[in-house]
Amino acid sequence: MKVALIVAMDSERGIGKNNDLMWHLPADMKFFKESTSGQIVVMGRKNYDSIPERFRPLPNRENVVLTRNTDFTAEGCLVFHSLETCLDHYKNETERTVFIIGGGEIYRQALVLDCVDELFITHVAKTYGADTFFPEFDESNWSVTTLSSHEIDEKHEAAFEIKQYSKKE
Repeated sequence: MKVALIVAMDSERGIGKNNDLMWHLPADMKFFKESTSGQIVVMGRKNYDSIPERFRPLPNRENVVLTRNTDFTAEGCLVFHSLETCLDHYKNETERTVFIIGGGEIYRQALVLDCVDELFITHVAKTYGADTFFPEFDESNWSVTTLSSHEIDEKHEAAFEIKQYSKKE
């Protein structure tokens, strides 16, 4: 089983505000879609709720929602009540990557569990006054490759870099 985490954060590690995305960056959205397509995406319930209904469940992916609410159901999604139970369910998965897609609490749990093999982090060069943040982690444990850089243009309100962090052996 391969576990990856994918996130976009602003210059203050902000990832969301009022349970919503804070920016419109089509090239980053395209990277997210291409990276997770055909894979397994694991998200918290609040993150799931923040996805516009017409896009739920995220198409062409196995959608997993984590929630402590044992009565929660989501059409077209698997529901687990802990990240550990979810990862145990996929322990024999060899074809697809399990992508942790947020939000903040799910990212924190994944980093604490130390179950993540790769991080894909979009660093947005702007501050948005977020109320949800990506947790601190020890970057010295990871090898970093810059996958792409994007400047401000007519479709992108902020410059950003997409970086891949691979766990050092």
